[in-house]
Amino acid sequence: MTHEVTNQPPPLAGGNAWRGDPLLVQLAEDFSEPVRKELDAHGKFVMSHEAQELARLANSETPKLRTHDRQGRRLDVVEYHPAYHALMRRAVAGGLHSSVWENGEQETGRRHQVRAARFYLTAELEAGHLCPITMTSASLAALMASPKLFREWAPRITSRKYDQTQKPPVQKAGLTLGMGMTEKQGGTDVRANTTRAERTGGGFYRITGHKWFMSAPMSDAFLVLAQAGEGLTCFLVPRIMSDGGGNNFRFQRLKDKLGNRSNASSEVEFDGAVGEPVGDLGAGIRTIMDMVTLTRLDCAVASAALMRAGLAEAVHHARHRTAFGSNLIDKPLMQRVLADMALDVAGATALSFRLARSFDEAARDRGEAAFARVMTPVVKYWVCKVAPTLLAEAMECLGGNGYVEEGPLSRYYREAPVNAIWEGSGNVMALDVLRVLGRGPGLFEEVLGGISQDLGPGGAGTVGVLRAAMQMASSDKGSARVLTEQLALSAAAAELRRIGAGRIADAFVETRLAGQWRSTYGMLAPRHDPSLILDTLYPGS
Repeated sequence: MTHEVTNQPPPLAGGNAWRGDPLLVQLAEDFSEPVRKELDAHGKFVMSHEAQELARLANSETPKLRTHDRQGRRLDVVEYHPAYHALMRRAVAGGLHSSVWENGEQETGRRHQVRAARFYLTAELEAGHLCPITMTSASLAALMASPKLFREWAPRITSRKYDQTQKPPVQKAGLTLGMGMTEKQGGTDVRANTTRAERTGGGFYRITGHKWFMSAPMSDAFLVLAQAGEGLTCFLVPRIMSDGGGNNFRFQRLKDKLGNRSNASSEVEFDGAVGEPVGDLGAGIRTIMDMVTLTRLDCAVASAALMRAGLAEAVHHARHRTAFGSNLIDKPLMQRVLADMALDVAGATALSFRLARSFDEAARDRGEAAFARVMTPVVKYWVCKVAPTLLAEAMECLGGNGYVEEGPLSRYYREAPVNAIWEGSGNVMALDVLRVLGRGPGLFEEVLGGISQDLGPGGAGTVGVLRAAMQMASSDKGSARVLTEQLALSAAAAELRRIGAGRIADAFVETRLAGQWRSTYGMLAPRHDPSLILDTLYPGS
């Protein structure tokens, strides 16, 4: 009798992450039918027992560094579990690393939005392997600064074949790219980098130095910042040379990270590694920022997806777990906590896809170009900041069951902080907002106009608050986070209004823009009908 299992929810598997997410379906309502069918199939895979097991194994069987072979020769190879390669193979076959660059992409006017939907569903399954996928996709933005390199590398980078073999790039069916920016003495302050580049002739340089963080070390090449005679410059540095030998990389160790365990991050020495400059000499920061902008969108989309997956676990648990005579979902306090969390997930998701839309339309719409420039750091800041707190609350809804590694919530929770830390921490994002405010205040006017219009009658008051925050931030840099968060909340509310989210938008506006001070979840007033919010955003499971 003691081994009989009762009052435990069934595994949240076997469903469909696409069909079970009405907001995501609504955000993609204008996609073509073939794309929607593809998302439907992918949503089914994400929730399958097979996929869930791949995600588990990729994180429990972590990457291992082999610096030498048994005779003492340098190897500098990272070995991954087959589950990791299976996830990578699926992501590459689906074009997550390439679709925004492909001429044959069906949704030419919505490339970033379609990819965001694919990326979102994949991140709900397992986010760690998406690090090299993100960097590979974004690297092409930097390579465009050197047309010759772009022509040489783009066809193999955009191939939808995943090739894990240790071969020179020209011999491989498909390539992945990584990035090496930060150093132990500088971190975010890349201008303090000491890695140096010395000209060797023929347009090539020898790179010597130490990189404190270089993720996805088995990538086929890396965009690396190094000091040339003209100043900090971006270089493309292959890992394996055309003769099959290594390019003087020395992996010192793999970082023992809190999360992001399926993805290896390394500390590496370059000892005269060969590289070619990307973009103008001395313009390394400008060149690499074209790549970083795209990675920041992915950070936001992945964080929103982790929030969605984590809260889905909590809602599922509450619907199937009984306590004190009734299901947890029917307890008023639990219901309001979950519904309050659901508002942030909805706002984060809508805002991330709003940013993706601005990327698609920036070239032909001045207002969208302004939104992309102003709001990229804003969206990255807020969505990535909210995720760890929300996932901690989701774990608490499960109690001890949420805190053990056998379930996915602990993995989501460990994964969440990395998106806030990498590609620009919170302070870096807030300072970027100030930089735009100082250099292009007119861009803010475009953004404020759009927020006011989408919010409707209440928009004028919100814009007044934002203008006050802008004025304060202009004279007090220490208040930059206030402006950044207010912009994020206002834009999320505006987007929920624009897409017709009804009562959910009303509740978000009242509690996030005009509500009382709050620091935890569960502050939702009963008039917002918590059960309606949950049933709308999380259909019965």
